[in-house]
Amino acid sequence: MSTRRSDADEWVSIGDLMSGLMLVFLAVAVFFMRQVEAERQDLEEIAVVYDSIKVSLYEELRAELRQDLPNWGAELDPVTLAVRFESPEVLFERGRADLNPRFRDILDSFFPRYIGVLTSEPFRSHVQEVRIEGHTSSDWEDLQGLAAYERNMELSQERTRNVLSYVVRLEGAREHWDGWLRTRLTANGLSSGQPVLQDGAEDPVRSRRVEFRVRTDADERLSEIVQRIAP
Repeated sequence: MSTRRSDADEWVSIGDLMSGLMLVFLAVAVFFMRQVEAERQDLEEIAVVYDSIKVSLYEELRAELRQDLPNWGAELDPVTLAVRFESPEVLFERGRADLNPRFRDILDSFFPRYIGVLTSEPFRSHVQEVRIEGHTSSDWEDLQGLAAYERNMELSQERTRNVLSYVVRLEGAREHWDGWLRTRLTANGLSSGQPVLQDGAEDPVRSRRVEFRVRTDADERLSEIVQRIAP
């Protein structure tokens, strides 16, 4: 009789232990579910803000620049917001880094207005970087492969530095230099690393281009949350 009671007491103790563990697991599950839900809501909020800023910025840039873009041989990408100058004969002489007179005239009109949009409300506080990107085709006279890539890297870097040096001295940009623009404007020569493709093959003419790109703080905020919730 005592043995049965002891066995019963043991099962009761095990049952109590299992019930306690179930409650702990349930509490942990609820905690993590709430955390995931909160982070999901953060993602949705940032996505909405990011999309709103992106759409609004595109519309403002388009309204400001659309009449001149065709004359400049340029386009505004609605997805990346890149302003892409795609007429290489207008930009630089082949293999040279000096700005052509026509390109200087274009920048005289484009850049102050471009910066005027980016520094206006509500975009000013969200813009973290304004990138000047220089791109080349993959060819370089009789060189190929890595040797051609290295020469094109030198060329693209020198070109973007020259563009930066020119635009920061323009009226309408100088007033933003000591504060907002100095901490955001960068020059990035990318050689032939991002060619323009046509039917799967490089388009050497369109690959030789200069782009102005914008990076906003929403990118970083979204990345931080994704990293936190990633397994």
